[in-house]
Amino acid sequence: MSFDYKKEYKEFYMPASTPNIVEVPKMNYLAVRGKGNPNDENGEYKESIGLLYSIAFTIKMSYKTSYKIKGYFEYVVPPLEGFWWQEGKNGYIDYNSKETFNFISLIRLPDFVTKEDFTWAIEEATKKKKTDFSKVEFLTYDEGLCVQCMHIGSYDDEPHTIELMHKYMEENGYKLDISEYRYHHEIYLSDPRKVDSTRLKTVIRHPITKA
Repeated sequence: MSFDYKKEYKEFYMPASTPNIVEVPKMNYLAVRGKGNPNDENGEYKESIGLLYSIAFTIKMSYKTSYKIKGYFEYVVPPLEGFWWQEGKNGYIDYNSKETFNFISLIRLPDFVTKEDFTWAIEEATKKKKTDFSKVEFLTYDEGLCVQCMHIGSYDDEPHTIELMHKYMEENGYKLDISEYRYHHEIYLSDPRKVDSTRLKTVIRHPITKA
């Protein structure tokens, strides 16, 4: 049996398609930072995905991480995630200016994976794949209080869902708290290569604080 984070932690990975408030605990991630249009086939974003999955599966298949999780014998690699921002936009994403995007691509690490395991995986993947994995980092992030919602549809249609999220947070006594340390956050539950854009499922999460 496999431990699946999407099923075990539905409050973080499978929220309703209406906004809700959530307290997100500290988590460890594989992370790659970059800039540019995510749709560019030769861009930094596409490169970051390949780097992340190579290390994620090196860790998953390693004897070093072959531990049981709540009675399970292995785990499903968690979904791809991303922090996004643009300079001078105060946390709002301008989907018409994708070339100015900054991002941190992420894949969550199981809690039992240590920094030493990460270092081993980088060395092992570099040796086997003859690829430079120096852009991949071990990132610990404490996201905290957020408003989130399941967005169904094209990434370019996200502003409508974000508008609903912001209206909900304001009605419940909160305000947006995006900063240089707290980001627009997306979790990708669908593979855009296999799923029509109208049916893509993406968790959108924004940091908030009491108004």
